[in-house]
Amino acid sequence: MGVDLTKGQRISLEKSDGGQLSVVRMGLGWRAAPRKGFLAKLTGAREIDLDASAVLFAEGQPVDVVFFQHLVSNDGSVRHTGDNLVGGAGQGGDDESILVDLARLPVHIDQIVFTVNSFTGQSFAEVQDAFCRLIDETTGQELARYTLSGGGQYTAQIMAKVHRSGGGWQMSAIGEPATGRTFQDLMPSLTRHL
Repeated sequence: MGVDLTKGQRISLEKSDGGQLSVVRMGLGWRAAPRKGFLAKLTGAREIDLDASAVLFAEGQPVDVVFFQHLVSNDGSVRHTGDNLVGGAGQGGDDESILVDLARLPVHIDQIVFTVNSFTGQSFAEVQDAFCRLIDETTGQELARYTLSGGGQYTAQIMAKVHRSGGGWQMSAIGEPATGRTFQDLMPSLTRHL
């Protein structure tokens, strides 16, 4: 059973048997909020393109990024499974995923920050059932889930980070609203969370 994270909460990513996780998956899911009013029946559901990104840091400096135009990190340890242009899972399955092989990450990488952007520019007020979750890819067990709630007029979210802590890894829920269509737009905000 996973942990429902609240903004700012941290959890250790050790296995229940005391071992270390080797591969984790950050999953992102969402659905377009239903339209309201008379025209909603005529126009149908809108499509919203949210994008998951993972920015890899070493000593506070970005060294690589994995997103829909760069699906695999330069060292091969982080992999995006592909771009979903419309969402739709929102209540269970992942619409986009990023796999992180913690054992293969170069030792100088000390943090990975996960972001979500509305590439098409719709605000999160037009999104529902959005979540970010971390899964032990070996067992399929959900370790933690951060639910994006409250809508809002922003177009991005700095969701969470995975960072080295002692000999292992921890996940911290960040949940900071932001504005931007791509991870590049968020770089000034990201550095505040390192």
